[in-house]
Amino acid sequence: MSNTRTQQASGLDGPGPLRPTRARREDFPPIAKAYTRVSEVVRESGLLRRAPWFYGSVGAAIALAFGGAVTGFILLGDSWFQLLIAAALGIIFTQVAFLAHEAAHRQILSLGPANDRLARVLAGSIGMSYSWWDSKHTRHHSNPNRVGKDPDIEVDTISFLEEDAVEARGLRRAITKRQGWFFFPLLTLEGLNLHFHSFKHLFGRGPVKGRWIEIGIIAARFALVLVPVFLLLPLGMAFAFMGVQLAVFGVYMGASFAPNHKGMPVIAHDAKLDFFTKQVRTSRNIRGGWWATWLMGGLNYQVEHHLFPSMSRPHLAKAREIVREHCRTLDVPYTETSLWRSYAIVIEYLNRVGLAARDPFECPITAQYRRA
Repeated sequence: MSNTRTQQASGLDGPGPLRPTRARREDFPPIAKAYTRVSEVVRESGLLRRAPWFYGSVGAAIALAFGGAVTGFILLGDSWFQLLIAAALGIIFTQVAFLAHEAAHRQILSLGPANDRLARVLAGSIGMSYSWWDSKHTRHHSNPNRVGKDPDIEVDTISFLEEDAVEARGLRRAITKRQGWFFFPLLTLEGLNLHFHSFKHLFGRGPVKGRWIEIGIIAARFALVLVPVFLLLPLGMAFAFMGVQLAVFGVYMGASFAPNHKGMPVIAHDAKLDFFTKQVRTSRNIRGGWWATWLMGGLNYQVEHHLFPSMSRPHLAKAREIVREHCRTLDVPYTETSLWRSYAIVIEYLNRVGLAARDPFECPITAQYRRA
């Protein structure tokens, strides 16, 4: 795999088409001490303090929702209305995933080890290995959208770079050709994908911190979910229940994380960037205020989250005002759009990348790069 790849970028969320261009060092000029200045303002504003009452309320709300789902499951009995309970569980598990993400970033509790323990329990309760996810997510935060370093743009059925699309073969090539349109349908399988990678990691030969603790938590989780479902429901209804739960969970998770970086500039492997520029230029915020914050677990403030990963969810909105003003002063593009527009950008971007999987006669852009 070459260290220098074609930059798949939309630049800003403007009305124009996505135009693949070669990534250059001068595209992202370093800004001396930019992060130091903005972090000082954020710290002095008290936005790095913890928010225990907020997270206590969120935890209580999730517990009540789960209790309501269990009660509904028992009362409905042998009924196809159970699929509504399955969908509700998919939403609840995603909200738990948001909390696991925040605990992993030290946003909830005061001490790092306590946050780690909480994140491990929360991740295991949705069937996901914390050690696998934490390693992957840490690498993403260190180098968002950087070729060869960000695992979130590595090929996994979907290709995020033209070079990966060109190499697609068989069924994956057929999918890649119009992968933008397949993206959201494929998210229905994302829940299974997360479970698969977690089991592969935990039962692999490599070292895993807390391996048996995670296996125990995940095993207990699946027992608590699967046993009642398959014991109390007819076999066909039980499989339908699990299918709906996994599909809703996968789509909700993917739809919350996809708008954040997909379609934003991809950074060449050897580009030299300062921290502030790297994080701001590759991240996209979603407009919507409090409802978007609840819907996406604070991921709608992706720029601020990448600049201040340990910042608690309630403080992100105020940090946004500070960061936006800072970007305006430094003439650094600050990307923010609506949720629906972000989905359109993701689909358009993936379809543009997918052109590379077609014949060169179908894709003049790919042909142009092959001649270069």
